[in-house]
Amino acid sequence: MTDDERVTGDGHWIVIDGRRWRATDPNLDPRFRSELVAELMQARRDVGAARSEAAVKAARRRVQRAKVALGERGEPWWESTPSGRRARYAAVTTALADHRAPGGTICPSDVARAVGGAGWRRQLDAVREVARDLARAGEVDVVQRGEVVDPDGPWRGPVRIRRREGAGGISPAVGGSAPAAAPS
Repeated sequence: MTDDERVTGDGHWIVIDGRRWRATDPNLDPRFRSELVAELMQARRDVGAARSEAAVKAARRRVQRAKVALGERGEPWWESTPSGRRARYAAVTTALADHRAPGGTICPSDVARAVGGAGWRRQLDAVREVARDLARAGEVDVVQRGEVVDPDGPWRGPVRIRRREGAGGISPAVGGSAPAAAPS
């Protein structure tokens, strides 16, 4: 940290050049924190590269989701309520799925581990319910053995979550990120 940057005593805020910014949730699992930061940075680059208003809006929605997932926006991570946790689960689910798209999937336990700390297993039912809600809304597909499952049906065994094609601004046609070309 520089002389112009410091964390407040309670750890809730970072002060940079006299401005106070909410700190990233320090309880985020480091593996998932790095993915969420990478998604945030890609979404920010997409804002700058956008060529249409629709593309700018889609990229800004991705920035917002990543910031909520990191705990930097939305309900403060240190004052969590049930509705705030659900919003955070949804943001983590979509941000991780956006980061791994196209074609990549996440496990509900990834979301629970990302924000749940040592008690992540207790959060799995709530995370699965959020995944059902996101599937009903057309944001994600819940898959089992490669097949999309009904969000209202019973789930037996492990499931994976993937971003629905064209949902949430991940399609290059609407301003999301496409896989980067290999350097030549």
